[in-house]
Amino acid sequence: MQPVQDKDLLTLLRNENSRSQGFNMLVVKYQEKVYRMTRRIVISHEDTDDVVQNVFIKIWHHIEDFREDSKLSTWIYRIAVNESLALLKSRKLLNFIPFFSVEKKLSESLTDDNYFRADEISLKLQQSILSLPTRQRMVFNMRYYDGLSFEEISSILNTSKSALKTSYHFAVQKIKKKLSED
Repeated sequence: MQPVQDKDLLTLLRNENSRSQGFNMLVVKYQEKVYRMTRRIVISHEDTDDVVQNVFIKIWHHIEDFREDSKLSTWIYRIAVNESLALLKSRKLLNFIPFFSVEKKLSESLTDDNYFRADEISLKLQQSILSLPTRQRMVFNMRYYDGLSFEEISSILNTSKSALKTSYHFAVQKIKKKLSED
């Protein structure tokens, strides 16, 4: 079966008679990608499920607002990033903890997570990534794991490509340094 093209999905989604079918196809196409991206930001499986659900609810309610200034995937990832950051921010505000403590808590949760299975090297890499500031961590994950171009990341995060390249470079340097310390 050929993967459905985004333009075809949009046609289905914007037609009242085929909207549900188009949405189901969109979920099938993007759910795993959104889950992986979100999981690397919020870490917890349960929180990730909540964020992913919110992402698709927002897509359902706002698909008519999509102006096609960017690719559909970019728009979806932007929603996923915003929802992930909103969750992290709410955790920080609800718990009244400094953000560096949230990062530490996320890092420690890796070893407690039944859904996260990794060898020692992978665990150290993930903990190193979690030690990065949120913005650098997102840029690193989108570039390294999701294979997005700096142009795509620029659209998702609404930041210049040169700033992203700098963030990525610093993230890589910090990860290397952290891994060499352990």
